[in-house]
Amino acid sequence: MKKLSLSVILLGVVLVNAQEQEKGTQIEDVIIVGNRNAKRTKLETPVPVDVINIEKLQKSAPQTTVQDLLNYVIPSFNSVRQSASDGTEHIDPVTLRGMGPDQVLVLINGKRRHTTSLVNYQNTVGNGSVGTDLSTIPVIAIDRIEVLRDGAAAQYGSDAIAGVVNIILKKDIGATATASYGISGRNDGETYQAGINYGSSLGKKDSYVNLSLQLSHRGKTTRTQNHDLDIFGSNFAYEFADNPEAARAEDDRIIRERGLTRDDFNFQIGDAQIRQAQLFFNSEYPFSENFKLYSFGGFSIKEGKGFGFRRLPGETDNVVADIYPNGFQPVLGSQVYDFSYALGAKYNVNNWLIDLSNTFGSNTFNYNVDHTNNASLGAKSPTSFYAGAHSFLQNTINLDVSKNINQFNVAFGGEFRFEEYQIKPGDEASYTRYDINGNPATPGSTVEGNGGSQSFIGFSPDNALKKSRHSAAVYADVSYDLAKKLNIDLAGRFENYSDFGNTLNGKLAVRYEFIKDYAIRAAVGTGFRAPSLQQQYFNNSYADISTSGSGIVTKGIFRNDSDAARALGFDQLKQETSVNASAGFTLKPANRLFITVDGYWIRVKDRIVITSNIEDPRLAQYNVESGRFFANAIDTETKGVDVVVTYDWKLGGGNLNISLAGNYTETKITDFHFPENLVPSQDEFFGPDQVNIIETLSPKTKASLGLNYAIGKFNLMVRNTYFGQVIRDGYPFGKVQKFSPKVVTDVSVGYDITKNINLTIGANNAFDVFPDRQIYENSYYGVFKYAPVQMGTLGNYFFGRLNFNF
Repeated sequence: MKKLSLSVILLGVVLVNAQEQEKGTQIEDVIIVGNRNAKRTKLETPVPVDVINIEKLQKSAPQTTVQDLLNYVIPSFNSVRQSASDGTEHIDPVTLRGMGPDQVLVLINGKRRHTTSLVNYQNTVGNGSVGTDLSTIPVIAIDRIEVLRDGAAAQYGSDAIAGVVNIILKKDIGATATASYGISGRNDGETYQAGINYGSSLGKKDSYVNLSLQLSHRGKTTRTQNHDLDIFGSNFAYEFADNPEAARAEDDRIIRERGLTRDDFNFQIGDAQIRQAQLFFNSEYPFSENFKLYSFGGFSIKEGKGFGFRRLPGETDNVVADIYPNGFQPVLGSQVYDFSYALGAKYNVNNWLIDLSNTFGSNTFNYNVDHTNNASLGAKSPTSFYAGAHSFLQNTINLDVSKNINQFNVAFGGEFRFEEYQIKPGDEASYTRYDINGNPATPGSTVEGNGGSQSFIGFSPDNALKKSRHSAAVYADVSYDLAKKLNIDLAGRFENYSDFGNTLNGKLAVRYEFIKDYAIRAAVGTGFRAPSLQQQYFNNSYADISTSGSGIVTKGIFRNDSDAARALGFDQLKQETSVNASAGFTLKPANRLFITVDGYWIRVKDRIVITSNIEDPRLAQYNVESGRFFANAIDTETKGVDVVVTYDWKLGGGNLNISLAGNYTETKITDFHFPENLVPSQDEFFGPDQVNIIETLSPKTKASLGLNYAIGKFNLMVRNTYFGQVIRDGYPFGKVQKFSPKVVTDVSVGYDITKNINLTIGANNAFDVFPDRQIYENSYYGVFKYAPVQMGTLGNYFFGRLNFNF
């Protein structure tokens, strides 16, 4: 009961400075995101905005990356590490308010951040979407994060259907450093992280340059043991063998003869190994009171090592016995290069603020597959392959103009954006199926063994492409503030895309304080999300043997504009459109006690997803047997509510900060859009497993309760996060399983060794809570004990961190 009493539910969002508390006042953060009126605090906005002080939070929290920190302090935000899922286990998909990763816009210092080049297509959360990799931004470079929990496409353009995450970089003068070490309770998943932040004046008042360097390493984890595989036979598990006892005994004999043990045949299932180096900067230089230049950006290199499904000795189509007599487990290595740079100028003329900027960003993802083979090459097969790469770049030119006129703030501006997406082919052997003579197979040729690099088949020249587009937009915002009692925002945006046309969106938001410290607020608006270039052009088709035995055919993922897609009647991708409405209230019933409650409703029409695997006789004319396609296939409706309560209480000579927050979100598919003449049923077009990803694979309920007590040189934190029930549908091979709610407890103790040195030790998931074990039918013959749902599969994790101020 003690464990449960700590866990009522949490959010540790605001850590209050002790000197501020002694004055008996709550210092409110001025927010940037949500409108272009720079004088509002978060409680004065007509829409909900969380302000997360990352520097203070990271000092006491076990988490080390941006997405993990936000996952434990904002209940409507979700991020779960995936396993055995190709590139998706190297870049964690994040969601807000139950929407997709590509429906959350990320800004840095108020400027649009580019997305990753990776498409999620491994049936994980966000399947078929393209998100932003928050892990490329070093935590030590961040001052605070503003999370706008409301649709904002009318203000910021595409992708802001669910909300906006605005990351504000540090501009401090001076130096800080941090070094941390952590390890799981199972003695794996070691993490090392070291960072330094240095800020200096550029020789003029209000000028600065702030530099950040961060190095990190996260070790792999193993969360499975399986000794019941029919290793050398034709069956995957003994229970499917004709004589299970005899099959196991024969396996044991062969294992002993080879001087091995059953542990040599275990699967590696768990978190991928990640190593990362990041260098960021933020700077500003005023030439006069009215004119200043600013610049910011950074570089990140990430190297990952994940693991595919194990190939057992009995799988003769996959395993070259001369190379791997005991089978093998492929290793997928990634090198992800991420670069960003922004340069801008601000000019004040007669109190008109003019901001002209150019922001550039690029992301390149390289694939290397090791400890594998191309079975069609037999003993001549390489064991390491370069499997190709994809990249994405984005360049955005912005002009923003604003002015305060009495109670009005008027803003308008324009934007021009250029985007480019590219797929590069890998080694020939990584994608080719060869005949028995060592030549690329053609229909009618004789082949033995599967082609391409096992686990991840490389991109071929047929997949390779280079595509671009541009867009132009104009917008206008008008906000009205009457003595902080009445706030009205009106925004409109017109945007033209070179590849699908025009869109016009608007938003109205109102806040009214009917009694001092008691206010109601509401907003309604339309939004859109342009189909990403990745969704339009990603393809990874490959040669394979027809299941009917008719010869070599093509399978995989095909472009939306391919002959195969046209044969089935798929339309060209178009924009998603949305309607977003919210209503709530803010209360301050006592000094230092704040309460916000906000309900929301989001309808999305023509949502872009990736289909199930489709088989249709019309594909045969293109020598295609089956394929998956991106399509505007569904309409969805999302509704939910956010509750946030924070209170600062002077207690026993110290200060206790209490933060309670909760979220309920429910998403339903309201309609399907099939091509008119498509032969397959709905299960083959968008099956129950795909519906499950949209509707029930993320917790509908998530909440948190955070207690942070500071007294003297000590700081104690207890944080409990409640993850609600999720459902996983194992279709077409497994069954439906419900995963019961779980509570995860974080604890830490910090001590100021000196004025400039702080030591913090603690634990994430101190009580070693895991999701429910998977039912056998969904566990891939017992290999996957746990599904990566709710809090993931790390278990308890212990850390120590030193923080330095110079």
